Amino acid sequence: MYWLGSRDVESARRAVLERGVAAGRQAAGLEPNRPEGHFWTAANMGALAESFGLRQGLRYRGAIKDELEAVLRIDPGFQDGSADRALGRWYYKVPGLFGGSKKKSEEHLRKSLTYFADSTVSHFFLAETLFELDRDAEAIAELEKVLAVPSHPDWGPEDQDYKQQAAARLKSLRR
Repeated sequence: MYWLGSRDVESARRAVLERGVAAGRQAAGLEPNRPEGHFWTAANMGALAESFGLRQGLRYRGAIKDELEAVLRIDPGFQDGSADRALGRWYYKVPGLFGGSKKKSEEHLRKSLTYFADSTVSHFFLAETLFELDRDAEAIAELEKVLAVPSHPDWGPEDQDYKQQAAARLKSLRR
């Protein structure tokens, strides 16, 4: 549901992501000590929050964080550190007034890289965080890592998306 809801036509996205939230909640209810349901609940909520404005973001911000923290308690290395990566993004996207923190974003993104050092998405998100922290040289180095690491067979489409975004950002910086 997350993959489809993140890429479907605009008119269908919300319903698909809401089905993903419901499926994740059902899975977490059936197997509360497994990470999958918690993670995919948070991922679908996060996609809703990013796609459908401030109201959706505020509606889900606490629940997203709670679900990701549950994943970290159950299995911190789940899907190559995906919960730390997602929490890093959460801290980046959420305004400071509501608990966001660029420093905590950096901490979680660096932690995610301890599970999978070649994660294009973690390097890309870390670059965005470092730009916000006015550490441009480090951010550029992270974008260059996105381009340098090989695509992972399980994450090929995502890797290509982030490689294209990194190349575009580097090109715009070099103008």
